[in-house]
Amino acid sequence: MDEQLFFKKLKGLCTSKEIFDFLSSLEVMSDTMASGALQRISEVEVDDNGLKNPEDVLENEVFRALCFQFEFESSKLSNTGLLNALQALIKLRIDPQSPLMATLLSEGKERLGKGELTVENLCALGESLLELEGPSCARLEQIVNHMQDKDIEKWSPREMVMVYKMLQVTVREGEQYQDLLNRLNSVTLTIVSQLSPKFTSIILNSLVVLHQTQAVPLVTALCKHSVKHVPYFTGDELVNVLEAFLYFGHHEQIFTEAVETRVPDSIFTMHPQTVSKVMQYCCRKMILSKPIFDAVAEGLISDADRFTTDQIAECIIPFGTLNYVPPSASSLFKKLETILHTRFSRFQPHTLLKLMHSCVLIQRYPVNFLPKIFSAYFLQQLQAQPPGLDRIVTSQLTQLSLTVTLECPFYEGPKLLPKYQVKAFLTPRSSVDVHLVKRVKTGLLYLLKKRIYFASEVSTPYFYTVDIEIKLDEEGFVLPAAQCEEVHRRIALCVDGKNRFCINSHNLLGEEAIKQRHLQLLGYEVVQIPFFEIDSLQNCRKMAEYLHKKIFPHTYRLGC
Repeated sequence: MDEQLFFKKLKGLCTSKEIFDFLSSLEVMSDTMASGALQRISEVEVDDNGLKNPEDVLENEVFRALCFQFEFESSKLSNTGLLNALQALIKLRIDPQSPLMATLLSEGKERLGKGELTVENLCALGESLLELEGPSCARLEQIVNHMQDKDIEKWSPREMVMVYKMLQVTVREGEQYQDLLNRLNSVTLTIVSQLSPKFTSIILNSLVVLHQTQAVPLVTALCKHSVKHVPYFTGDELVNVLEAFLYFGHHEQIFTEAVETRVPDSIFTMHPQTVSKVMQYCCRKMILSKPIFDAVAEGLISDADRFTTDQIAECIIPFGTLNYVPPSASSLFKKLETILHTRFSRFQPHTLLKLMHSCVLIQRYPVNFLPKIFSAYFLQQLQAQPPGLDRIVTSQLTQLSLTVTLECPFYEGPKLLPKYQVKAFLTPRSSVDVHLVKRVKTGLLYLLKKRIYFASEVSTPYFYTVDIEIKLDEEGFVLPAAQCEEVHRRIALCVDGKNRFCINSHNLLGEEAIKQRHLQLLGYEVVQIPFFEIDSLQNCRKMAEYLHKKIFPHTYRLGC
């Protein structure tokens, strides 16, 4: 039978029985046709759980006859017949130690050594070696070396993806194939629009593993292209794509919108690793997506048992970081308390601290677990594991302790010892927007006439730093900032730049929200000066008028 007609008929067969009956009707077929038949059998009979009907396939006379011929006539096979058969038999879970597999593999390696293989053959052999011998296989490097001499522009997308996968496991420090990678990256850029969801995910993952930070045009094109594939990515593929967005610092609003559409619809079937990676992506990018957060909360309430402790923490922490309380908060934090009671010892110490800290950011107080957190044993565990008791860790401990003092007066358990407390909180996400503060100070100078009437970056005895502080006496007159007597009121101006809010949002981040809450509890009058209220103010006079209304809303004339 003509090969083209053979493969056309083969493609229309949907069970191994149909395929075996078809093969039995043929008097003769080429090795390429025979290997194609094995590949078709692997396509229809193998699923995620393996071979569906092992006996019907492996014990079939036609199958056994094919295997016999491949084993004992391996030296006569074409390169394509040999390597396609090897790939199909791997998918059919044939024992890698069997004489059949050993013979085919040996023959493939011998032909590699002789330099007889095309790019397609090299890719097929590389894929088989990865499956059978893993990333440590020495022959993979030999295959990559052969690839360097080939014309990349003639490769198919599948061949390019296979080379990326091989480079991923063969490139080591000091043995870089950067020239090959540069050529591969350039050619891949021209075919991005042709890439399937699977290939897009694999290439992005390879670019991350291979640290291709200089391949900006390719990364950008792949990230844009990935948007249309979001509904079709498998869980693992979506994880790879999200990791690439995080690694390369890329942001694509329509990608986020696509994820936002997918997650609520599939939250109850989505793998926990994928769910936690989506939340990690939102948290690191400071994206408050209420549809995603609400869906994840419902998913945890419904079936938290399928999540590991690390995955649970990765899902909960963003609620605190981005300062969002979902509609189902009551049920969510009851579920979290149950998890902590039953699985407390399974949480890593640093993960547990981050989890506790994120809860207090949104006024969910884990008082039943604080005695354990403040215990000497737990603090020793924190110290013993990287990063130890660094500034961020001690800041979180100190803020937990201050929260207990200010917001949980009924707590009577052990407190955090002073030696573990910081003098000032480290708030990496909420650093001062110097340009914005400068504009506000210029407006204050216009309003108050003298620089002595306000102070900036004022350290308080309560670990917080106030952006700008103004002191008033009992009658409401502004006092010099250096004066300590007769201070009746303290006003804390919180000059909140874009970095203190979730991206494209007016929602304060958790660490800034708790700061303003605590300053109020400590006696300050907190006045928020958000960037979106003052960006449009064109001059000092308008800024001064705005500040007058914000700081002294009931005063028509200032006494200073």
